Amino acid sequence: QAQLVESGGGLVQAGGSLRLSCAASARVFTSYAMGWFRQAPEKEREFVSAISWSGGTTNYADSVKGRFTISRDNTKNTVYLQMNSLKLEDTAVYYCAAQMGNGYYSSNKPIDYWGQGAQVTVSS
Repeated sequence: QAQLVESGGGLVQAGGSLRLSCAASARVFTSYAMGWFRQAPEKEREFVSAISWSGGTTNYADSVKGRFTISRDNTKNTVYLQMNSLKLEDTAVYYCAAQMGNGYYSSNKPIDYWGQGAQVTVSS
C-alpha cells in the first residue's frame, strides 16, 4: 500500500504564496504520474495539476495556469506545488494523487492513491 503525505498548507492573504509538498513511498514515486487536486466546500474535487514520472511533462487547469507550478524531486520522492498570486477562490483542501500507468497523467484513468489532504485558506 502506497502512502502519500502532504504538508505546507495554511492561511495566506490574497496575492501571497504557498508551497505544498507531497512525500511518497519509493515504490509509487519512481514510475507513477503525480498530481494535485482540490476540493472547495460544497464543490466537487477538481484537477489542479499533474506531472509525468520524469518531470518532463506537466498539465495545469486553466484556473491556475501562470500562477501555480508543479515539480518533483525523484531523489527525495517528493512532488511540489508552488502556488503564487493566490486568490480567494483557491481556498480548498488540496490532495496529492498518484496514477499508475505509463508514467504520464491521463484524465481517462483513475487515481490509484490519494493523500490525506492539506487545507489552503486564502483570506482577503
